[in-house]
Amino acid sequence: MAEGRALRLIAEDAADLEIISSAAQDAVLKAENIKYDRKRRRLALEINRFQWEDAPRKRGPQSRVRTLLAFDGVLNVKTRAVTKADPDMVYSILSLTFEPADEPPGGKISILFAGDGELALDVEAMDVTLLDSAYEWTTRHRPDHDKKRR
Repeated sequence: MAEGRALRLIAEDAADLEIISSAAQDAVLKAENIKYDRKRRRLALEINRFQWEDAPRKRGPQSRVRTLLAFDGVLNVKTRAVTKADPDMVYSILSLTFEPADEPPGGKISILFAGDGELALDVEAMDVTLLDSAYEWTTRHRPDHDKKRR
């Protein structure tokens, strides 16, 4: 990774979360890399993030980076079509959204995955962090949502 290029983002409101959602789009992770610590009220996802910020061109080598995506102040986690029964199951992040509660600053953060999976987090306040590590690698495959499947 080029010096000083690692992303270090914090979300404290819905607009901030949109930026993190853009950075995390098409990140992949295994079910075993989803960790919820109820005592610390923290959900941590160890993701392999596609570096969209470095991918302005359509062809040529692209890169992914190991990234921590952490949610603090998590009161409850609900899942839909996401299971840790198969620890090698791979999930691909589509988006992160926030729906405020009737009484701020709490609300619901939704992490949507390809294939209709979702993690729904009840949070006491928006406190999301995205931290890139120094572990980066080249990939020949650029996520393409317009590609037609045969």
